[in-house]
Amino acid sequence: VQLQASGGGLVQAGGSLRLSCAASGRTFNSYHMAWFRQAPGKEREFVAAIKWSDGSTYSADSVKGRFTISRDNAKNTVYLQMNSLKPEDTAVYYCASRYGGSVWHRSQSSYAYWGQGTLVTVSS
Repeated sequence: VQLQASGGGLVQAGGSLRLSCAASGRTFNSYHMAWFRQAPGKEREFVAAIKWSDGSTYSADSVKGRFTISRDNAKNTVYLQMNSLKPEDTAVYYCASRYGGSVWHRSQSSYAYWGQGTLVTVSS
């Protein structure tokens, strides 16, 4: 499994960015895809996840109503649309994948596959 994250950049508070995670290497229909982030000096934290099979999603409370995770089956790509960005959203964002299950997983140790990070900087 290969995951390639992109789309990070510098944005002012209140602005928007869309991150992309291109997945390859196998059929992902039974996989969960997720976004995590790691701010300077902090532990990596869960942001949002999506089940590739039915598109159902789960998000951290800190981003609900502002961030939306989605997928494009034809492109094998998962997106993270980030709106109303705040300085505290500044972090390196990582996409990750794990095989199957009906339970949502928030722990990074539950995800076997990781992409490289993409830096999001939100200025005040």
